[in-house]
Amino acid sequence: MAQDTDFAISRVFNAPRTRVWAAWTEKARLEQWFGPKGFTIPVCNLDLREGGSFHYCMRNTDGFEMWGKWLFREISAPERLVWIQSFSDAQAAVARSPFGGEWPLETLSTTTLTEAEGKTTLTVRQSPLNATDTEMQAFAAMHASMNQGWGGTFDKLVEFLAKG
Repeated sequence: MAQDTDFAISRVFNAPRTRVWAAWTEKARLEQWFGPKGFTIPVCNLDLREGGSFHYCMRNTDGFEMWGKWLFREISAPERLVWIQSFSDAQAAVARSPFGGEWPLETLSTTTLTEAEGKTTLTVRQSPLNATDTEMQAFAAMHASMNQGWGGTFDKLVEFLAKG
């Protein structure tokens, strides 16, 4: 895994860590906000345990769907989640990216939450996992798009947390 292919994004949320953790780890909350702007989550299956999974469908207003799957490796409430992330099909089988190209089949993702003065800093880090050189290059080339997607997702989380 080459260091220059790693991706990271952080955001400070005006909410205590336990509330942000609950938004990330409770199905009823997660399905209300998760995904980039313009997307809903019509399918949200969450089995939050080490070895468990999060299988979901994101749908935009035009009806375009993307399926994804996380396999949880580590859960340390309320400060850390580690999972293997991949695109999938409706049956949760790993699939190539719907955008084409040589996107890695799997990425290793780590979310950390730290709290200071009642605010939570959430950081997501992703790295290609078991990827070819071409897949690592494709991942690195998509950092701007990933910033946009995660940024929109974080914007939706801000709105969700503001509701109380």
